[in-house]
Amino acid sequence: MLLLACIIIAFAQPFFESKDSKNASNEMYIVLDNSFSMQAKGKKGELLKRAVQELLEETPENATFSLLTNNDSYWNTDIKTIRSELQNLKYSATPFQLTTILAKIKARKSAFKKDIIIITDAVGLTPNQLKNIDTDNVPYFIVPKAEQKNNVAVDSVFIRQTLDDFYELGINATNYSEDFKPISMALYNQNKLVAKTIINFKNKNETVNFTIPKQAFHGYVSIEDNDLTYDNKLFFSISKIKKTNVISIGAPEKNNFLGRIYTNDEFNYGSFALSNLDYNSIDKQDAIILNELDEIPQALQTTLKSFVNKGGNLIVIPSEIVSISNLNTFLKQFGTTQFQSLEPNEKLITKINFNHPLFAGVFENKTNNFQYPKAKKTFVISTTSPSVLNFEDQSPFLTGLKNAVSSIYVFSAPINTLNSNFQQSPLIVPVFYKMALSKPNNGISANTIGNSSSYVVSVLLSKDEILTVKNQEEQFIPVQKLLNNKVQLFFNDYPEKAGNYTIYDTQKPIENISFNYPRTESDLNQVNENLLSDYKTGDSISTIFDTLQTNRTDNQIWKWFIIFALLFLALETAIIKFVK
Repeated sequence: MLLLACIIIAFAQPFFESKDSKNASNEMYIVLDNSFSMQAKGKKGELLKRAVQELLEETPENATFSLLTNNDSYWNTDIKTIRSELQNLKYSATPFQLTTILAKIKARKSAFKKDIIIITDAVGLTPNQLKNIDTDNVPYFIVPKAEQKNNVAVDSVFIRQTLDDFYELGINATNYSEDFKPISMALYNQNKLVAKTIINFKNKNETVNFTIPKQAFHGYVSIEDNDLTYDNKLFFSISKIKKTNVISIGAPEKNNFLGRIYTNDEFNYGSFALSNLDYNSIDKQDAIILNELDEIPQALQTTLKSFVNKGGNLIVIPSEIVSISNLNTFLKQFGTTQFQSLEPNEKLITKINFNHPLFAGVFENKTNNFQYPKAKKTFVISTTSPSVLNFEDQSPFLTGLKNAVSSIYVFSAPINTLNSNFQQSPLIVPVFYKMALSKPNNGISANTIGNSSSYVVSVLLSKDEILTVKNQEEQFIPVQKLLNNKVQLFFNDYPEKAGNYTIYDTQKPIENISFNYPRTESDLNQVNENLLSDYKTGDSISTIFDTLQTNRTDNQIWKWFIIFALLFLALETAIIKFVK
């Protein structure tokens, strides 16, 4: 009777339902952070390489899942299919943005819930990236930890000083370590060693100076650091010196001071009265100065608008008797800056906006003890653009209006010697010198991959011609816009790899350009240990897979009744054989 009962119950296949059986059909999504901070070394090597190895070894072969990295997505795949991609996975210049990746997952419409496993070191992870997590699809986090969080990064390069025959370069480096050990730094031009030095960190940030010949440069600076490697090199280029074309439009006696600033060794400078201006020459200029014109003719306004839109810089110095309505109509084409009344109150120019791009590399240290220039009569102006120089009452003296390819600078007062002593101020030379330069980085190309800003190249192309950017390892065609005798380039997320590149017109090299990875991952201490305390976490991918399997697998007890049936069958046979 017991034998028959066990057989009948076994065929009924009884089981105890698992506590999470309703989610047994969930779809699996694995998010793998392959940003540069994952280069850090944990107990078993680099964090990313170890995570990849664990995925290859521990993911069930019959499991279907989708894998998302910082820059790629592999939908509805399995570990066999994706093995090669995982083994060849590269570090991404795109920072880890959990919000963006979760939005991609959410956009995948499905009738089932989603299991999301996120593997990240949590460097740069913020509460804002977590607040929009879908409550129906709470993720599991695996947070591999770096054993050492020390790191030194080469951040930026600038021309500190331009001498007759030399450039003095400034290299900014940051030490994210607690122990400031000396670091070796080397400078290379075309892969040839130019100079070498030792950085002795006294502070977290240090600037190292190199002096190089005043000629074209296409190379990099590097440090020897055993921690993160992606930020150990900074690639940059300095173009061959080209004279900047500048003209001033105004009364000749008021333009004299500009001729002493825009000298023949660096500029092609011309001074014109409004009545003698050749409108056809405007498109050939890099910068134009409107020096105290009483009125700007409509034809000149139209020409200058086109000039600015094609990459030319414009400097506006108002006349004491300027037609305000005429000037405001002109300025309205470039932004919100508008002139109001002229005030006869003398004001001192006391504040310098050291953070403005115009002053990049101009001042070695911030200073407030210079002799203040002044203006006797000034215009009240309203603007939302950042000021470059301010009066003592915080009203703007010089304002910078920025557009995509050029800059417009507007003074709020005449600067002739009768109204102001600004021409005798030490500020006059760096201000006008930098305002005329078409490239705000003063000739250095050290672009950041993923930066949305554009790059302007001086080249004349036909409508069917395109520019190509390439080096020995990578080649791409950027988005480009013709600007008369210039071309505006948009790189977006290209190139994929940092390095030195050249811009080509077909096979003809036009200009050297350099790209670097963003330094957003350099500080390994950007981890909030308590940030993920409210979420499910695991030590490894195998732990999470085992947990899901255990919680979602029903406890099948029919097998036990088969075993009992066999035991009872053996017992029945024994009774028949041995009991008489």
